[in-house]
Amino acid sequence: MLKLSLDALQIVDAIDRRGSFAKAAQELHKVPSTISYTVGKLEDDLGLRVFERNGPRIVLSAAGRELLKEGRYLLKAALDLEQRVKRVASGWETELAICMDSMFSPLALSGDIAAFYQAAPRTRLRLVQETLSGPWEALLDRRVDLLVGVAGEGPAGGGYVVRPIGQMRFVFAVAPAHPLAGWERPLGRADLQDQRAIVVADSARNMAPRTVGLLLGQDALTVPTMQLKYQFQLAGLGFGFLPEPCARAAIASGLLVEKPVEEARAAETFYVAWRSGDDGAALRWWRERMQRAGLFATLCQSLPGAASAETIVSN
Repeated sequence: MLKLSLDALQIVDAIDRRGSFAKAAQELHKVPSTISYTVGKLEDDLGLRVFERNGPRIVLSAAGRELLKEGRYLLKAALDLEQRVKRVASGWETELAICMDSMFSPLALSGDIAAFYQAAPRTRLRLVQETLSGPWEALLDRRVDLLVGVAGEGPAGGGYVVRPIGQMRFVFAVAPAHPLAGWERPLGRADLQDQRAIVVADSARNMAPRTVGLLLGQDALTVPTMQLKYQFQLAGLGFGFLPEPCARAAIASGLLVEKPVEEARAAETFYVAWRSGDDGAALRWWRERMQRAGLFATLCQSLPGAASAETIVSN
């Protein structure tokens, strides 16, 4: 008879992530005595210590670490099996994870989300944001099911389907007080080398990170989102390319100055993407919805500063 249950593995996993029996109990909606009993019984059944108790600190033992390392694969496999079975029974996934590039706001999809809940009230949605290569890695690692508004055609090797939804131009801009603001001629590499670039960090965990607009050895202020990049450039702390929809508004209002450069950044094509062979009803609903006319314009309106662009230009 098996001495190891999925319930026990789930409890061990929660304790390790949350750092205590009490917090694991809160996450799993169980009373602390149930958590303690399950761990004690597991240790008795296996004849080993899963956790080392050092005062208030609870840490995995060497055997516990090995147990949880392999146990997490079992938990994921069990979850995948549960979702497949429910999908076969109902045709709809129990959960769908959608990943957007961090430059866009998920609020741009609020109308689509409301419509989806009308069509599939039993499917949970999970929204994720990643940057540059991060969305592609998340898709291939099966952490998300659909990519919306991601740049580039994805890594080599395939395993996914892509559909273009729009193209965006980028503008090189600095704050009016920045040292480069007064230069008249197009800026070259030598002009930019000694200045600080503001760049958005790639969120990929294992894939080679993608870097945009950074010279070798150049000083850089690295930030996690396009929103922060935009705000730091407004503050005059560095330079860089910005999405045209938000840069134009700031330029029109005098908050930024557009500068010509010898090496302009090419326009980026943005895509929706999903794994080849995935075909649940919820995924079908979203991938069709995300190829509708006007979607990319809606995403661009969610860029930092872009909401006020029409007002500024019209004035």
